[in-house]
Amino acid sequence: MVVMGVNMGVRQTFGLFLEPMTAALEIPRGGFAFAIAVQNLLWGLLQPVCGGLADRYGTGRLLALGGVLYAGGILVMAGVPTPLGLHLGGGILVGMAVAACGFPLVLSAVSRAAPEDRRSTWLGVATAGGSLGQFVLLPGTQAVMGLTDWHGGLLALAAVSALVVPLAFLLRGKPAARQAHEQSLREAFDEAIRHKGFLLLTAGFFVCGFHVAFVATHLPAYVAGTGLPALVGATALSLVGLFNVVGSFACGWAGGRVRKKHLLSGLYIARAIAIAAMLAAPKTEVTVYLFAAAFGLMWLGTVPLTSGLVGQIFGARYLATLFGLVMLSHQVGAFFGAWLGGLLYDLTGSYDIVWGLAIALGLIAAALHAPIPDRPIARAQPAAS
Repeated sequence: MVVMGVNMGVRQTFGLFLEPMTAALEIPRGGFAFAIAVQNLLWGLLQPVCGGLADRYGTGRLLALGGVLYAGGILVMAGVPTPLGLHLGGGILVGMAVAACGFPLVLSAVSRAAPEDRRSTWLGVATAGGSLGQFVLLPGTQAVMGLTDWHGGLLALAAVSALVVPLAFLLRGKPAARQAHEQSLREAFDEAIRHKGFLLLTAGFFVCGFHVAFVATHLPAYVAGTGLPALVGATALSLVGLFNVVGSFACGWAGGRVRKKHLLSGLYIARAIAIAAMLAAPKTEVTVYLFAAAFGLMWLGTVPLTSGLVGQIFGARYLATLFGLVMLSHQVGAFFGAWLGGLLYDLTGSYDIVWGLAIALGLIAAALHAPIPDRPIARAQPAAS
């Protein structure tokens, strides 16, 4: 939970730096958003690779590497205050870091350790840890920035990111060696990409990435644009993290009792409703906080359900790799969520088009999850000797 808290909590703070860094570096919002979009895309592209390396060589080594890259990338952002430093540090290095210590690696370790009848609940608890980090680090970073400046906020985050390195030791380990009759990684991959449910789940997770990256990157700036104080936006993202602790645990618990695909469809419909209600409501601190609380309940609840569904259908042996492939789609969605938010704001002076797109995508994702065949795959067993 602590590793997830550092990983996800630090990443979710980058939206706080949009306004001060674009002003200091004299770049448009689209430029900052593109760096965050590259971070998300690189995270997705490398996630299957990191998952495969963890399945083969162990989780701890990858997590430690991720901690080093995370701290290094943020130090580059702070120490090279130019567009190059932003894109190299916040885009490339942090993107590599999140891939090396992200959801698939940590959740695959949890999945291997959890009893089968409690696996979904354990995955929910681990996911909730990411939001505890968000709840703590967002107001903490805003406070540091208030006392110093955006450089000071980045230096504090670099120190926090370095904590992943010693914590990685506690999550060392890898799956048991493959037996002669078990699938190879290539066979597992071929099986997954031919499975209708895997393809639908992968397509639907694109929408989750779009929603999360757009809100995390642009909500503070959107709130500030309504005339509310900057602290309201930071507090809203913090509330998203706090309420996601409840939401992730609840989704993990419910996933052990209700079909996960039905829960996922319901979550995406509820996200669309929450966004529409926020857009229609007057913009006050109360309405912003109500939206943050509602969206927080659904923020990462998709993760234990999606990873749990992958494990349910295909088994836990190659979960880090297969969920890493699903995460690739999530991060492609995150690329467009972060980038289009900044690009369309620069072109139109408003976030309204992207909010509308987020509503439409939520409804599409709900429809994609409904027909997923979610029964475990029956594989032929070797003949008894």
